[in-house]
Amino acid sequence: MQNTKTLQRNEIPEEYTWDLRDLFPTDAAWEQENESLKADVARFAPYQGKLGQDARTLLNYFRLEDEIGVRLEKLYGYANCKSDQDTADSFYQDMKGKALATCVAFSGASAFSAAEIMAIPDETLERFYHDEPQLEEYRRSLYQIRRRREHILSPAEEKLLAAAGEMADSPDSISGIFHNADMKYPSVKDGNGVEHPLTDAGYTLLLQSKDRVLRRNAFETYYSALGQFRNTNAALLDAQFRQLRFFAEARKYDSTLSAALHRTEVPTEVYTNLIEAVHANLDKMYDYVALRKERLGVDELHMYDIYTPIVSDADEKIDFNEAKETVLEALSVLGKDYTDLLKEGFSHRWIDVYSNVGKRSGAYSSGSSRPHPYVLLNQKDTLDSMFTLAHEMGHALHSYHSCKYQPVSTSDYVIFVAEVASTCNEVLLMRHLLKKTTDPKKRAYLLNYFLDQFRTTVYRQTMFAEFELEMGRMSEAGMTLTADALSEKYLALNKLYYGPDMVSDPQIALEWARIPHFYYNYYVFQYATGFSAAVAIANRILTLGDEAVRDYKKFLSGGSSTDPISLLKLAGVDMSSPEPVNSALQLFGELIDELRSLQ
Repeated sequence: MQNTKTLQRNEIPEEYTWDLRDLFPTDAAWEQENESLKADVARFAPYQGKLGQDARTLLNYFRLEDEIGVRLEKLYGYANCKSDQDTADSFYQDMKGKALATCVAFSGASAFSAAEIMAIPDETLERFYHDEPQLEEYRRSLYQIRRRREHILSPAEEKLLAAAGEMADSPDSISGIFHNADMKYPSVKDGNGVEHPLTDAGYTLLLQSKDRVLRRNAFETYYSALGQFRNTNAALLDAQFRQLRFFAEARKYDSTLSAALHRTEVPTEVYTNLIEAVHANLDKMYDYVALRKERLGVDELHMYDIYTPIVSDADEKIDFNEAKETVLEALSVLGKDYTDLLKEGFSHRWIDVYSNVGKRSGAYSSGSSRPHPYVLLNQKDTLDSMFTLAHEMGHALHSYHSCKYQPVSTSDYVIFVAEVASTCNEVLLMRHLLKKTTDPKKRAYLLNYFLDQFRTTVYRQTMFAEFELEMGRMSEAGMTLTADALSEKYLALNKLYYGPDMVSDPQIALEWARIPHFYYNYYVFQYATGFSAAVAIANRILTLGDEAVRDYKKFLSGGSSTDPISLLKLAGVDMSSPEPVNSALQLFGELIDELRSLQ
């Protein structure tokens, strides 16, 4: 498909859109299920006050939670996909709001359960396991609840916090609508005076252009337009951290970071140690920036020069069909069962491929896998788009394996491991392309791309993580997150991470306003830890073969059956050590040396 302009939704050929009928055949069927679920809220009431009564009652309660959870996942998944395919469609925005309201209603209806489960004496719970062996399926879930004992409130307070959940989502929701549906940008001219449309989704693609005039115009125009709403964006982030602080304080955590990481059993030291490890390796980032400045042949390297390839005339158009075939070839090392699942996803319309007017920017996997995952792309027929396909299908097949091999209660893996499978696919794809590429110029182009993955995934995401940590600390100190305060902090970090050979243009101080992940509650650091783990796993797979593949699939199938550090140990990686991060950045330095030697 030629993708030269942004089409209306109804202009996209059906084969390039996801088939949501596997969730619900019609909108009317969705409405019927929503009404049915709203009525089923009452099914939780008979259990209130009785969860510690006997093993059978506790088991039946968990079975009910499983049933409702699967139905809610489908309900919200359908509405979310529908609203994301056209964020300006008010009908599906309303549907998404209804789905969220139904989810919140169930959170409130079941809010009593945590406190009651906490109150069950240890010896009584052990007797329950003996009396009802099927309850063993929920031992992990029970442990996860009871380990948070000091952070669980009374049933009435829990119900109140659950009801506040709908309001707590507002900063993220408003920011998403603002950036995807309402924010408009003027067109920009290239060096020949030709105008190009500027959109949030297409901004980075313009920065990849060889035309420096176009890059500079896109950069300056984008931030000039966004800067008109700097105070609005700051107010949204301030609201985000106020709500995080509210919940953290209500649950007696000492910080918003502790509250976020405690849910996933990740020590806060992993977060801060990552920042320290990257700081210790900033010399390699500075070396990369110096090489980029040299290869581009510029007197000054600006932030709008950071995305364009430094190897000329080696980029090529890669259409979606070619991207699929290359991804299948690269991931064949994971076995026929894995590539068969990929083929099923490609042929059965799990993927919404191309951009359309109003479509959510970026890319994601839905995370659920009942009956199968869904993937949103904004395909641009570039090398980057091919890597995005591999990345998102890594997420999708991780979800698929977890849901297939784990019971409902432990099928949803935690965010700390969420980026490992996706990034492992990217690393395997890159190693495949490098293996079959002998032309020095093409090899140099791939190395440049791989280096940019390190830059954007390890260094840049760690910079984001450090900025997010600073926002949390500022909010916890009682400061308002103003546009001026955020811009000052962000510009200082940008200078630190990019070093002396980079001109930190004043406009880049506003980059915080365009990062949706700052609404994801300390998510971004896991891109960096996940990338480091993925590099180690991919290397193990390519070195050891079948043994490593078997270990990796144990991880993929693990869901949340144990803590994330233990899950990664199944795949042969110990993230409690700084070794994976240091090893990945050592490779980054070696790749810089190889690229320097090729030209």
